[in-house]
Amino acid sequence: MEAISRKHFLIQMGLMSTATLLFSGCNFIGDDGEPLKRVQLQPAKKGEDIFAYLQRNQGKIDTDLYRKIIGAANAFKEGDLTLGLAAADDASRATARELLGNTKIASIDKHLIFQDALYDLVRETTATAPPELESFSILDLKTFILEQAEAEVKRIMPALSSDVIGCVVKLMSNDELILVGQKVFNPLAGSQIGSKGYLSARVQPNSPTDNTDDIIWQVFDAWSYAVGDLVLGTNPVSSDPVSVAKIEAALYDILTTFELEDTLSNCVLSHIDVQAEVEAKHPGTTGIWFQSLAGTVAANKTFDVSLDKMQEYTRQRNGRYGLYAETGQGADFTNGHGSGFDMVLHESRKYGFVRALQEQLKAQNQEGAQPWVHVNDVAGFIGPEVFKTKEQLVRCCLEDTVMGKLHGLTIGLDICSTLHMDVSLEDLSWCIEQVMPANPAYLMALPTKNDPMLSYLTTSFADHVRIREKFGYKINDAMWEFFKKLEVIDAEGKPTAHFGDPKWVYYKFKQAQGDTRSKSEIYQEAENTLKEIRDRGVAIAEGFGEHVWDLDPALEAEVKKLYEDAKESLWTPMDASFAASIAQALLIKTRSEDRKDYVYHPESGEELSFDATRKLKELRQSWNQIPDVQIIISDGLNARALMDDGHLLPFLNTLKDQLHNEGYTTSAKNLVITHGRVRAGYACGEHLFGADNFAGNKAIVHIIGERPGSGHHNFSAYLTAAPAASWSKKRWVDHDISRVVSGISDTALQPEEAAKQTVAILKTLLAKDVKELEAMKSA
Repeated sequence: MEAISRKHFLIQMGLMSTATLLFSGCNFIGDDGEPLKRVQLQPAKKGEDIFAYLQRNQGKIDTDLYRKIIGAANAFKEGDLTLGLAAADDASRATARELLGNTKIASIDKHLIFQDALYDLVRETTATAPPELESFSILDLKTFILEQAEAEVKRIMPALSSDVIGCVVKLMSNDELILVGQKVFNPLAGSQIGSKGYLSARVQPNSPTDNTDDIIWQVFDAWSYAVGDLVLGTNPVSSDPVSVAKIEAALYDILTTFELEDTLSNCVLSHIDVQAEVEAKHPGTTGIWFQSLAGTVAANKTFDVSLDKMQEYTRQRNGRYGLYAETGQGADFTNGHGSGFDMVLHESRKYGFVRALQEQLKAQNQEGAQPWVHVNDVAGFIGPEVFKTKEQLVRCCLEDTVMGKLHGLTIGLDICSTLHMDVSLEDLSWCIEQVMPANPAYLMALPTKNDPMLSYLTTSFADHVRIREKFGYKINDAMWEFFKKLEVIDAEGKPTAHFGDPKWVYYKFKQAQGDTRSKSEIYQEAENTLKEIRDRGVAIAEGFGEHVWDLDPALEAEVKKLYEDAKESLWTPMDASFAASIAQALLIKTRSEDRKDYVYHPESGEELSFDATRKLKELRQSWNQIPDVQIIISDGLNARALMDDGHLLPFLNTLKDQLHNEGYTTSAKNLVITHGRVRAGYACGEHLFGADNFAGNKAIVHIIGERPGSGHHNFSAYLTAAPAASWSKKRWVDHDISRVVSGISDTALQPEEAAKQTVAILKTLLAKDVKELEAMKSA
């Protein structure tokens, strides 16, 4: 990038904004334990299955080795390596696949790799196997699925357990997975969504500030490109019911104004508890209900979800729109719930959970049309600790598409990557092209590949137009007719002069509302609103390039600049002189060897080095009186967020002044961590506050560079307070009792204002008693 100031760069790109994000932090961790090794397997004997191999080599059914053999059969992914389940080499992988292929379906179902109440539910809702399946091996099943017609495959699908489905995809090549994807379809009732030759879209109109103008204009934008026929689904910043209700109402208003409420749904992807609360207060406005789901009971607790809760909410879904689930390989183990088995089987069990809920809905609605149930596999969102390369991302998408389809589900994909993965904008387009022949039901859809709130890369409106042109995919017939009525396409389905003009869609929207103003007046109002939206950092696509499926060249250049800025931010280390310049800095490091180790192995940035623990011990011994607050500063995923002028210093100065004015004491030293993750701050708190008995709570304020991608170089402040008894328990203090002030920079939430908000929130945390902290953990 050319050497211009970041503020000037943001002004050029229309990204200047003010935003405050207050929420509980993400919960990403790795499993504890010794350094993990790959799975080395000796050759199998001819015809030998897993259990004969275990008896021959171990003299028993060794559960740990059983899990490793099944895991080693996977195509290589970083997440399985982290779990200690990746094959050591191609020969070991071939042996694992040979053993698995020879193993009977009945044996897999008899010898569970892991059992809990969730999988008991999956087994209860798996149909009785037809006679021919009783003698099938996993390899026989693969052959049957590949060679038989769709009707025959669908005849046996209800009798396939999630573990069996997860096992059979391990034996398939990418081309074979595509063949299955092209064969099996589970369309939503009364629509073509999920049918052969159709590719739908979830419009994902996210806003960094939950601004409803940002959200509704992205819907107008999508429809101007004839994109968006499944759901209007917003990821909210705030899960406050009032805020969620406001967004739901705005989306529902678009649907009812255009008389589309029976054609597609609205959805705010807050916790299902919040959606239920909003629905109770505003009946009929919430559309389809969303929830992230995991593959074990323990992992679902991370999402504050239980089997009973989901079944109870399912009982309430008797209209056209039922449930929308999101899943993703790697989410379980990065939340500390790997449970010893691999990512593919975790993911398959999630689909088994959704299938069980879908079966419950069918039983509830035997007379009328079935409520819609669909699942979205968010592949690639976590980062390189799960998938490091574009090839791994493609493999995941193909596996999950087939597993979802074999469970009888309508499954879509978020073919996405984080900015710290080795996947470029061009690579992501390549991934989309590789996956599309498998015909998933839908993809995400945003104005550009860059999500303005989540700071990750996914599919744009232009991608949808390109995919439809290249692969001949259609969208739900009812919405295609609506787009003709909207006049963005003509009677033959060709783009009109209004294609790619969101102002035109807004004009038609105002007409539908009965607005009698002239087109020029409404267009001027639209122009003013679009400027305000872009100034808040939300891109709105207009027009196109050489082809209708090309992004406008100027907008494409902006997206590339943001991407380049994010990559530069990600790999820029904290300058040693900057760290040393921080007043009263005590410099420490985590166990990350270097920046690369830190980015690719997040767990290394959560643990303190031996030298760091020694320095913390010395600091603790130097205190005559234990301070109320310890300030910690970490580079995080964007050290530039701290090093930019006007960022860290005004925040620190205001923070200390405000704490002093409130009567709180702070440590004389500011801890400065190189290669620090959020949990490194909790580890510091354990060392400093966990060895003493003191009254009340002691707190840390952990200032850390955020994931780059927005161009703002934002940093966050994680706020945590707990009593000595809690600090003394390793890993008891975690994200669930923390709060965070996010989006802090001189071009977003001003550092001085953020410091004031930090102290206000910290006061409430310092005042909480143990029972309140326990309640926060359980929630």
